[in-house]
Amino acid sequence: MNRMVCILVLMSCMSLAVMPAAASDYTLGIFGNANMDDTIDEDDIAYVESIIKGTNERTELADANYDGEVDEDDITQIELIISGEEKELTIIDSADSIVTVKMPVERIIPLHMRHAGAVCVLGAEDEIVGVDKTVVDRVRLFSELSKLPSIGTVREPDVEQIIVLNPDLIITFTNAPLSDILEDNLPEKISVVRFDLSRAEDMREEMNKLGYILGSGRAAEEYLEWYDHYMETVKERVSEILEEDRVKVLMEREKTSGEEPSVRWAYATDTGYTDLCDVAGGINIARDQMDYHGDIESEWVISQNPDVIIGLSYKGGYKKDDVTPLIEYREAIMSLPGFENVEAVKTGNVHIISGDFSIGPQLAIGTVTVAKWLYPDRFEDLDPQAIHKEFLREFMRVDYDLDQHGVFVYPPMEES
Repeated sequence: MNRMVCILVLMSCMSLAVMPAAASDYTLGIFGNANMDDTIDEDDIAYVESIIKGTNERTELADANYDGEVDEDDITQIELIISGEEKELTIIDSADSIVTVKMPVERIIPLHMRHAGAVCVLGAEDEIVGVDKTVVDRVRLFSELSKLPSIGTVREPDVEQIIVLNPDLIITFTNAPLSDILEDNLPEKISVVRFDLSRAEDMREEMNKLGYILGSGRAAEEYLEWYDHYMETVKERVSEILEEDRVKVLMEREKTSGEEPSVRWAYATDTGYTDLCDVAGGINIARDQMDYHGDIESEWVISQNPDVIIGLSYKGGYKKDDVTPLIEYREAIMSLPGFENVEAVKTGNVHIISGDFSIGPQLAIGTVTVAKWLYPDRFEDLDPQAIHKEFLREFMRVDYDLDQHGVFVYPPMEES
């Protein structure tokens, strides 16, 4: 039984109605996608032929070989992309940079566990030659990759070590490290592609692009079928909830020691973490108070009286099995002066979630988890732990015992 059949059988056993694939709402930013849809296929060849004949308008991505002209050579390039035999692939990454990647990619350095996980999902982990500290620290999840040479951290990468490892491709975030730290110090032959792999609105396109770059189109299709199934299930169910019946949520992060309890660090907009709330149908109380994230007064939180408080922690996760930091974080929220009158505290709806499994290729798992916290009656049939196990087994292909290892939420789902 192949992997995709296994996934569908598992979904059926969980008594979930299979959702239709998400309608494409993006243009695949790869040169060769002449008709500006979400894939490169025979329709793009026909479109370029019509441009050459003068019956179609030229599009930005019709210049498949990125030489400034739309001609027969672009048809040849599209044919090579379709067959997986192209020597170069030019894309627009999530930082809106145009990057040409030499193909096939054989040596990869992901600069964060999120990017390493995506490469694993797409079946190209054997091409990884160096990793950052987030991978080195998560031995159970990355049992082989964690043994590879370390290139430091995503914000302070060891560029000399990167050059020694001689990668074809580096995958990193749109805003870290800065280009004057990374690209400006690398040989031109090393391509740097920037994907955040955190936003619900970008995940499909980024994984699809990575599938093309890594020659893993089928693996990308299988992953996105799984991703769409859970994300569309959540979206459909919460779409039925009237605005006045939606749950008010504070999305905050763990504070460092010494910070004043009178101030919380809230997430408001434009992050993968806030997407968890938005997709799950919650009302993020900080949304209209600021852009992105920042300090917010505890007294203001009390005045807004959120129904649910969700705290983001990077302790535990795949890295450690000790739940104590998550317990202490929750207790710190529950014991804040005046919070005893907040609905979330009164009802015990204060939850801690690990950033390890709720953002990145696991975004669908985090979304289901938050949806179950916000609207438990609507998601009784969804088991985040079972979905997490499914992801690790079918896509990461690791023997990771979630019943024995890792700390991802507190309180545990069965007690929440």
